[in-house]
Amino acid sequence: MHVQTHILSGWCLGNLLPLTARQRVMCMAAASVADLDGLSILGGQNAYWDYHHRLCHNLPFGLIACGAMALLGPRRLFSMLVYLALFHLHLIMDYFGSGPGWGIYYFWPFSSWSANNSRVSWEFYSWQNITAALVLIVWTVLIAVRQGRTPLEVLMPRLDRQLVDWLRSRFGRPALTGPGSGAETTDTHVKR
Repeated sequence: MHVQTHILSGWCLGNLLPLTARQRVMCMAAASVADLDGLSILGGQNAYWDYHHRLCHNLPFGLIACGAMALLGPRRLFSMLVYLALFHLHLIMDYFGSGPGWGIYYFWPFSSWSANNSRVSWEFYSWQNITAALVLIVWTVLIAVRQGRTPLEVLMPRLDRQLVDWLRSRFGRPALTGPGSGAETTDTHVKR
């Protein structure tokens, strides 16, 4: 699947849990970190074919990456379990949505066994992947309107506020910030 779809899957599912803003950013990272092995393209097309879905799409990498992310925040065991679940969601999404022949080397480097997806997967550019992306985009807009935040809440807080206010104005919800004030209100349901 497309990396943007993975990122949004982490964002949307992270919003279902009582997490901090930084933990939600980590959810996006956990849901997409397996695609670091896509950087093998820098070694050429053959390196990409050999190492994408092998170097980082496996349990040992998932445990190390999610463990490191969990150490950066509160409630480490809970965070580790959430991040590991999102990492595995990435593997499941790729198993079905990366196209035939892109198996998952789950126990690599200890085993070269691959979960073959040739019979159950769909093409990378398919209606299934496009539909998944569109559903996650709509879900992200709903989160922005209802919960008052976007995936940019930590990385670009000012743009986050502007997007939330713009989306809320389109859906008849009160803005979170006053005109030009840059200040947030604590009660997002107060009518202005």
